[in-house]
Amino acid sequence: MNARRPLIPAAATTVVTALALASLSACSGSAAAGNTDKFDVVASFYPMAFLAERIGGGHVNVTTLTQPGQEPHDLEISARQTAQLQESDAVLYLKNLQPSVDDAVAQSEVKTKIDAASLTTLEEHGNEVGGHAAAHDGSHGEEEAGKDPHIWLDPVRYAEVAEGVGKAFEKADPDHAADYRRNTAALVGKLDALDTAFKDGLAGTRSKVFVTTHAAFGYLAERYGLTEEAINGLDPESEPSAGRVKELAKTAKADGVTTVFYETLVSDRTAKTVAEDAGLRTDVLDPVEGITSTSRGKDYISVMQANLKALQTALGSE
Repeated sequence: MNARRPLIPAAATTVVTALALASLSACSGSAAAGNTDKFDVVASFYPMAFLAERIGGGHVNVTTLTQPGQEPHDLEISARQTAQLQESDAVLYLKNLQPSVDDAVAQSEVKTKIDAASLTTLEEHGNEVGGHAAAHDGSHGEEEAGKDPHIWLDPVRYAEVAEGVGKAFEKADPDHAADYRRNTAALVGKLDALDTAFKDGLAGTRSKVFVTTHAAFGYLAERYGLTEEAINGLDPESEPSAGRVKELAKTAKADGVTTVFYETLVSDRTAKTVAEDAGLRTDVLDPVEGITSTSRGKDYISVMQANLKALQTALGSE
C-alpha cells in the first residue's frame, strides 16, 4: 500500500470545496459535494455509496471518495477530498479498509459519522476461510489474520449495515425519516432475496472449495457452507509464497477445484500463473469494490448475481 500523505487542513483548500469527485451513479453525477439543498453524504467507496443512494433516494446528494476503477485499498485522501468531508452533512465509511479515510474522518468536523463496521459483526480471517478450515493447521493464514472488512459480500451482514445506515439517516435528517425507513425496508428485502438465491443456488454443488487471488470472500464462504482458499491475504496486492502456490495446487487436486478466480480491479497475472501450474481455468469473482465498464452488472445486486452464476459453474451446480 502506498505511504500515507499528510492531510492538508480544510482552511487551506476552501476554494475547492464546491468541487466534487466523479460519482458512481446518476444520483450523484455532477452535484457539488456539499452545501446543496439535499442531505449531503460522502461515501468512502462503492458499497457505501450504493447504500446511501438506495436508502436516501431523492433526498440525498451522494459523492464518493474512491473513483470508479480505483482499487479502494490504495486510496490516498487529497486536499480536495478533505475539504469535501468538511462540507458534508454525513460521511459513510468502513473503518480499517482505507486508512487514509479513517484519518480524514477522525480529523473532520462532519456532524454525522457512520462507520459501517460498527453496524454488524466482524471476524478474523486469513488465507483460508470456511468449512474445511479446521482440517488444516492454519499456519499459512496467521500472519495475514485480522478483522476482515469485506462484510458487504455477505448479503446478511450487508443488510444489517443497511438497517443501521437507515436509522442514522433518520436521526440526522428527521424531516425525511419516513422515506428513509421505507427505502431501507425495500433494500433489505432485496438483500434477503439475494441471500436466498445464494443459499439455494449453492446448496447442491459438487465441490465446496473455491480459489481466489484476494481473500475477500470469507464471509460469503462461511454464510453458504463453502471454503475460500486465497492465494493472497486480505491485501489484494500482496504476493504469495512459492510454498503457498504449491499448497494450493494440492488443494485443487484434492477438492476438485476447477477455477482460479481473480477480480476486475487487480491484475490477473498471479491467478493465471497458479492456474497454469495446476491445470485450472480462470474466471472473475468480483468483490464489488467498484462498478466499471468491465463489471458483470450495473450495480451491487446484479454483480452479486453474476458472482453466484460464476460460483455455480466453478463448483459444479447440480
